[in-house]
Amino acid sequence: MIPGSAVYHVVEAMVPLYTAAVLGYASVRWLRAFSDEQCAGINHFVALYAIPALIFRMVATSDPYGMNGRLIAAATLQKAVILLSLCAWALLLSSYRRRRRHGGDGGGKASDLASPMKWVVTNFSAPTMSSTIIIGVPLLDGMYGTASGSLVAQLVLMQVCIWYNIIIIIFLYEYMAALDGGSAKISPEPPALVENCTRDNEGSNINDGVAGRSEIIMEVVVAPSTARDSPVAAEATTPAREVMMSSAGAAMTAEVLGVSPSVSKYVIWTAGKKLLKIPNTYASFLGLAWSLIASKSGIKMPKIVDDSLLTISTAAVGLSMFASGTFIARQKRFVPCGYGMASISMALKFLVGPVVVLLTSVAIGLHGILLRIAVVQAALPLAVNSFVYAEEYKVHADVMSTGVILGTFISLPVTVVYCMLLGL
Repeated sequence: MIPGSAVYHVVEAMVPLYTAAVLGYASVRWLRAFSDEQCAGINHFVALYAIPALIFRMVATSDPYGMNGRLIAAATLQKAVILLSLCAWALLLSSYRRRRRHGGDGGGKASDLASPMKWVVTNFSAPTMSSTIIIGVPLLDGMYGTASGSLVAQLVLMQVCIWYNIIIIIFLYEYMAALDGGSAKISPEPPALVENCTRDNEGSNINDGVAGRSEIIMEVVVAPSTARDSPVAAEATTPAREVMMSSAGAAMTAEVLGVSPSVSKYVIWTAGKKLLKIPNTYASFLGLAWSLIASKSGIKMPKIVDDSLLTISTAAVGLSMFASGTFIARQKRFVPCGYGMASISMALKFLVGPVVVLLTSVAIGLHGILLRIAVVQAALPLAVNSFVYAEEYKVHADVMSTGVILGTFISLPVTVVYCMLLGL
């Protein structure tokens, strides 16, 4: 059973989060202190500066040589299983929608034609991205002793270096942004020139600046007007989805997004280049490089550097919750995504995530305290960073904000239940 002191420490960690969220909500809903543009600016600052500083500081102070291989393997396998399952669902759904359109259903609604990739990233984030540092450390320290805090830090290292940056931000968010003709939303550079491409009635070449910036020798043209009535053209509603390669007989085989392989390669290349422009990338891998050197040699980060990072990174969590509060205040409902979607989000977070990691942990051979830590950390609330990125990329921010705020409320009783069940 969790001692009362541990519960108090968790409440100590939770109350400041809600203080920031309530302040953000009140500032917009009642005080009208911030406009929509200013709220977006706050979120952009968090994504561009505060979170990278926090990531670098967390990774740089970790010990990559002392990681528990089986615990990392169990958590990684959980995420891989969920991601692959969601991708399989997306492939089946896309295939079913295309068969319906080919069968003469008229193409369906616009919302039905949207790629399920956005739901892949949302439904992947909900059960796998946990608030391990803010709530996980005090909770698990109270449950299983201070040694559990270092184990949680190991999971954070993998989460911020691999899953946030390579899987969620780049492979999914940036892929969708490039496909839709956008650019890296958290890059300090201006939007990509692809947003300014011009078209005539019969279709024309995309602005030459796009090819120059992408450094790809290819001819990318807008689909002719005669092809816009096809099932693929009906699905491609944005400028980037309307582009096709000049080779007329290219088969449209990219199942999830409904684009040709050549266009898919172009978009992947574009999204990959954005990886080099995002501050999180530098923060993750420079922090990892420093930790590898510092752990071996025993050197410490200069205090002036550490204090500078601390000053900026301290703002990350508070401003993230503040931005979540401002987002909810700008919606028509207090639960922006609706109660049905909120229930699904909570089920993914507190049921699917822990159950899957329990199965993967057993498969890996975890038992005892390590098994309990793996399951309980999966039942922690959704990481606030997930909302920041969802808002930056405009991908289901309503679901993410509800998951963060509502999930933080109910996480304590849920983790207590899991602790009791695992102790039987």
